[in-house]
Amino acid sequence: MSKRDYYDTLGVTRGASESDIKKAFRKKVMELHPDRNKENPDAEDRFKDVNEAYEVLKDADKKAAYDRYGHAAFEGGMGSGFQPGGSQGDFASAFSDVFDDLFGDFMGGQRGSRRQRAMRGSDLRYNLRVNLGEAFSGLQKSITVPTSVTCTNCNGTGAEDGAEPVSCPTCSGAGKVRVQQGFFTVERTCPACSGRGQTITNPCGGCQGSGRQHRERSLGVKIPAGVETGTRIRLAGEGEAGLRNGPTGDLYIFIEVADHPIFERDGTNLFCRVPVSMTTAALGGEIEVPTIDGGKSRVKVPAGAQSGKQMRLRSKGMPALRDASTGDLFLELAVETPVNLSSKQKELLREFDRLSENNNPESKDFFSKVRDFWDNMTG
Repeated sequence: MSKRDYYDTLGVTRGASESDIKKAFRKKVMELHPDRNKENPDAEDRFKDVNEAYEVLKDADKKAAYDRYGHAAFEGGMGSGFQPGGSQGDFASAFSDVFDDLFGDFMGGQRGSRRQRAMRGSDLRYNLRVNLGEAFSGLQKSITVPTSVTCTNCNGTGAEDGAEPVSCPTCSGAGKVRVQQGFFTVERTCPACSGRGQTITNPCGGCQGSGRQHRERSLGVKIPAGVETGTRIRLAGEGEAGLRNGPTGDLYIFIEVADHPIFERDGTNLFCRVPVSMTTAALGGEIEVPTIDGGKSRVKVPAGAQSGKQMRLRSKGMPALRDASTGDLFLELAVETPVNLSSKQKELLREFDRLSENNNPESKDFFSKVRDFWDNMTG
């Protein structure tokens, strides 16, 4: 009986990449594992076929030989030294690739020399509070950040007098150790070298072997115009120094814009509540209002203006952070009732009230509705 094509067995095309082949193998392993298919007598044989196909296609040399000669490449002494059919050792080798993909980080990192690379420094967060005027114009700000920097005594190596690290005796440089737990053998990060595979026999006295020291750094930060609360600014490479010459982390600056005593902000728009006198609201006139840039604008109040009336000053709001647009300034009028009246003022207002029977249309309409409401309730 002829063997099934290895590519068909895994469900991939002949031009599939190494990554695609591994993904297909992983999917087939999960689908056909005998423990999950106890009622399917064919599952175990198909499972072995999948393992055999992956053993060939995952290896560049074996794959090239198979692409050229097919199954004959591994029969009759044609030279690869691989015997399809898959011993238990072959399966363990193949399945370990998938196991590392799924659980490698959880079980203590990656294999080989990659595990021994220096550790990246942590990212740092700095909360910066600015006022609304600063958010409007933008600014250059100097901040002081407590962080870890490369040790100047050992230049980040962690070793005294430039001594070189040595292979960790606990894990023999592998960065991980194996622990037998009943039937299973579990790999864990080496506790002696923290997975780096190397130790320092003569650690630097300035940093105790870590390759970094705690310092306060002063940085200049450019705050762009238009920032809002929650805006995040990333300064690449300005975070914590890496362990033993590892790459430096980043610094993230989170902006908080303080409340303003005059203006309220909604995105790029500003709102300002402006009190106007009763006479200005009744007769009309001009008022002077502030703008966020520190300037002044004169605004004409129409005669008969009521409390709550809004007027808009275009392009007098906040600049947008990511484009050249600018919001508007909205003014809300608040008609102010006079207080602490003199006798003369009270007398004039009473006279004015007697003459104002037809000058309050909103009140007239409201109380007309009230009378109708009461009449209906009585009826």
